[in-house]
Amino acid sequence: MRLLPYAPPRPPHPHPHSRATYPSPSSSSSRNAKPQPARALRFPDALRAAAAAAAISLSLLATGDAVGTEQRPRPPELCRDGAAEIKEETRTEVVTNEQLVEEAWEVVNEGFLPDAGSRPWSPEMWMKKKQDILQSSIRSRSRAHDIIRKMLANLGDPYTRFLSPSEFSKMSKYDMTGVGLNLREVPNDNGSSKLMVLGLILDGPAHSAGVRQGDELLSVNDIDVMGKSAFDVSSMLQGPKDTFVTIKVKHGNCGSVESMKVQRQLVARTPVFYRLEKRENEDSSIGYIHIKEFNAVAKKDLVSALKRLQSSGASYFVLDLRDNLGGLVQAGIEISKLFLNKGDTVIYTAGRDRQVQNTIVAERGPLVTTPLMVLVNSRTASASEIVASALHDNCKAVLVGEKTFGKGLIQSVFELHDGSGIVVTVGKYVTPNHKDINGNGIEPDYRRLPDFNEATEYLSRCQSRELS
Repeated sequence: MRLLPYAPPRPPHPHPHSRATYPSPSSSSSRNAKPQPARALRFPDALRAAAAAAAISLSLLATGDAVGTEQRPRPPELCRDGAAEIKEETRTEVVTNEQLVEEAWEVVNEGFLPDAGSRPWSPEMWMKKKQDILQSSIRSRSRAHDIIRKMLANLGDPYTRFLSPSEFSKMSKYDMTGVGLNLREVPNDNGSSKLMVLGLILDGPAHSAGVRQGDELLSVNDIDVMGKSAFDVSSMLQGPKDTFVTIKVKHGNCGSVESMKVQRQLVARTPVFYRLEKRENEDSSIGYIHIKEFNAVAKKDLVSALKRLQSSGASYFVLDLRDNLGGLVQAGIEISKLFLNKGDTVIYTAGRDRQVQNTIVAERGPLVTTPLMVLVNSRTASASEIVASALHDNCKAVLVGEKTFGKGLIQSVFELHDGSGIVVTVGKYVTPNHKDINGNGIEPDYRRLPDFNEATEYLSRCQSRELS
């Protein structure tokens, strides 16, 4: 059973045109956990990728550039015979129907956030549920899957759900790179990390060029990717459709190193739209920016928009997050950091496991310091609410519009031994002012757009802590 990073879903169809959530590019279709005897399944060492790091354990560079140019020497790596590992990775695991059900039960028992569901939950009640389920034998795999579905539905959490093997396989091959692969950060023995190819789209550009599951990605366009996050490198691989990117991979633990040119096939469309505006009775110019969703290129394109608007004379910015149902959580976190001071809290994460409990802070100063207004409404949700609360609570922006949706739960995806999976709510987001987003939403400061002087005065009072 493996914990896979996952992007929290958008609200469960709050409106007719809402779309499915984005899974993380670091999900994997490989399986290497060994089955345990029934009633003795071992759970991984805590929820390893918890909180925002698990939601999308990836980030774009703060400068908005695709990559840096610093070259760092790679430490010597002991070569191990990978044949047995590859065989183990690809063979079909043998697991009984009862073991599979108990495996799913154990995931919930270890990590489920009780207040996420609409029904009472306790370890004692959950233990009774397992005892009832396993009183009789489970004769078929489809019956085991049905039992898991009903077991999870009993929690009353619409976000905790079962994924069939085909659904899980589609999720694990999710492509953010534009060349048909996904990447996962794997720790090195020296405490660093390397990027492994853990999902390939069959007959996609990377697969056709010779990349195989289990390869290590060494460089992109001759830039070493050691120590970079999967999200960084996904941004490096993105580019205009039909253009080429040169990548270097190492085949297996002890295999050869090969350089290859891969033709980009897909490209993330920009969700950022901007223009320079003038308001009546104001001499200053406004940089209006609308972000439709948070995807792989959202931060990079926002940085470009901010710089262009600023050079065009924008005195302040209006960031429009209305109808933005979220997307990649880490993209929202990284966008928040563009406006925050070093050390400012972006968001808190809370959960039963200590590794879910985290404080995410800005690591450097803001890209822009001009006043900011953020437009929100009832369809502003998930990652958008993280951005809105981070800027509001740190006195970097005034919120204008309607109360937001209130989706602040964290999900992780776990792969089961038969190739199926379950999505489990393991935590929640708490604003810098320690307010629970989920079910509550965020109240705006103004219902209508204030003028520049009024907004500036509000932010000044906020910064001096005159506002309650």
